[in-house]
Amino acid sequence: MEEMISFFDDLQSWQKLFWIVVCLSAALGVENIKPLFKGGFRSWKHTKTNLVFLATLILINVIFGMITVGLFQWIDETGWGLINTIELPLAAELFLTILAFDFIAQYVAHITVHRVKFLWRIHLVHHSDTHVDATTGTRLHPLDFISRESFAVLAVFITGAPFAFYMLYRILTIAFTYFNHSNVSLPLKLDKAISWVIISPNTHKFHHHFEEPWTDRNFGNIFSIWDRIFGTFAYGDVNKIKYGLDVTDDSKSDDLAYQMMLPIRNNGRVKINN
Repeated sequence: MEEMISFFDDLQSWQKLFWIVVCLSAALGVENIKPLFKGGFRSWKHTKTNLVFLATLILINVIFGMITVGLFQWIDETGWGLINTIELPLAAELFLTILAFDFIAQYVAHITVHRVKFLWRIHLVHHSDTHVDATTGTRLHPLDFISRESFAVLAVFITGAPFAFYMLYRILTIAFTYFNHSNVSLPLKLDKAISWVIISPNTHKFHHHFEEPWTDRNFGNIFSIWDRIFGTFAYGDVNKIKYGLDVTDDSKSDDLAYQMMLPIRNNGRVKINN
């Protein structure tokens, strides 16, 4: 365990980027073997739009990484944070930290961008994708990602987690983001079974349905327990899913300029067609 922690403590930016490429490539490969839906998911325009958003996220992540260096140093010097108030085996502390990060930086952050109007406006870009696949996982407007990263910093501050714990969490959440967004058809019994613990591909697809109530369900990223505890879990007939939003122009799902300006042009409640 100590060797693993040491590895993540020394994790370099290029290694994290390599992990993104590996996870995304693996998810895209699986989609080709057993796709959930067909038609439009491999168009270059769709992929290019989502990869541009990924590029902006990588840049923002680098900036936040530089900002949080001071926070981790301060935590190390002061012993601040919940994790530093308990004495547990290292593995138990790591597991509890990942749970806390998943709750604060994923579930709470995600439900907040749906409930707060001005945050919902920037989150529209993610939900406006009419062909959800692995690339959709990191299709976030830059302002949306900044708000989500702010919750991650908050999670670090609350828990007082060491840098290695945080990096392991980031590695896990990258893998799960591409996994649960992937356009893959798992055997229904298997998908339902794993959804009791983690967010399965089908589980997250209901969240990308074009209208309520499914749009406001299944906010988790790694664990599904938060949705089950707080009554936001849903599972239905995957064949009834329709991607996109009833307040945006579906024909411009892959129009990069339109998507970048979407938070300004749309208040999230009125459909726009120009």
